[in-house]
Amino acid sequence: MANDQQHISAKVVLALSIPLILLIAYSCSVAILSPNFYYKETLNWQAQSIGQDYIDLFLVMPLLLVSSLMVVGKISNGKILWAGANMYLVYTYLIYCFDVHFNQFFIVYCLILGLSFYSLLYFFYSKITQSYIKPIYNVKIRKTIAIYFVGLSILFYILWLLEILPAISGDTIPKSLLEVGAFTNPVHVIDLAIFLPGVLITGIMLLKEKQVADLLAPIILVFFVLMDITIGVLALIMKYQNITSDITVSYIMAAFALFSAALLIWFMIDRKKHI
Repeated sequence: MANDQQHISAKVVLALSIPLILLIAYSCSVAILSPNFYYKETLNWQAQSIGQDYIDLFLVMPLLLVSSLMVVGKISNGKILWAGANMYLVYTYLIYCFDVHFNQFFIVYCLILGLSFYSLLYFFYSKITQSYIKPIYNVKIRKTIAIYFVGLSILFYILWLLEILPAISGDTIPKSLLEVGAFTNPVHVIDLAIFLPGVLITGIMLLKEKQVADLLAPIILVFFVLMDITIGVLALIMKYQNITSDITVSYIMAAFALFSAALLIWFMIDRKKHI
C-alpha cells in the first residue's frame, strides 16, 4: 500500500489542494449567501449556477479534502478519488470561466481551474514518468467498464447531435441554449471536443489492454459519479423553482450514478486484492 502511494508527493498534494479547497469554500459560500449574486444570468442559468455552488461546497470540496488526506495518509485509492475530483473541477470551472458573466470571482474561478488542472496533470506526470500504472487484473471488470465507456460516449454524442443538427439545418438556436442565454452551450463544447472522445478512446484502449487506460478508467468513473449527481440535483432544483416540470432526467442520472459507483467499488475491491 505504501509503495502504491509513494509516487505522489504528500507535500505537492497539500500545496495544490489547500488553496483549492479554500477558494472553493470562499467563492461558493459568498455566492450562496448573497441574494441575486448571479443576477446577470437568465433564470435557468441562475438556478444551475447556485445549484452548482451547493454541489461544489457540500460534495466536491469534502471529497477533495478527504481524498487529499487519504493520499497524505497513504490510504489505498485516495489518489484515484483525488484525481477524479480534480477532473470534475476542471470540467466545471471551464464553464464558470467561460459561460458565467464576469463577476467579482472571475480571478478566483481562473485560479480554481488552474489549480485543479495542474493537480490532474501532476497525478498523470507522477504515474507516467515513474512507469507506475497498476493494471486491471480482472478481465470482467475491464470489459464491463470498457463497454460502459464506449456505449455511454456514443449515447451522449447522439443526444447532443439530435439537439444540435436540427438547429444547424434550420438556422435556429437550440432551446437549451436560449434558456441559459449563452453564445454556445459549454457542455456541448467540452463533451463533443474533448470529454466524450476521451471516454470513447479509453473504452477502446481498455478492450485492447493498453496500460494508460487502466490509469484513466477509475478516475473517469469518479467523475461520472460526481457529474451524474450534479445533473440530477440541478434538474430537481429547476423543478423546485418551476423552471422545468419534468424530473425524468433526475431518475436517469441517479441510475447512472449508482451504476458508475458500483463499477468503481467493484474496481477498488478487486484492486485491493492485488496490493
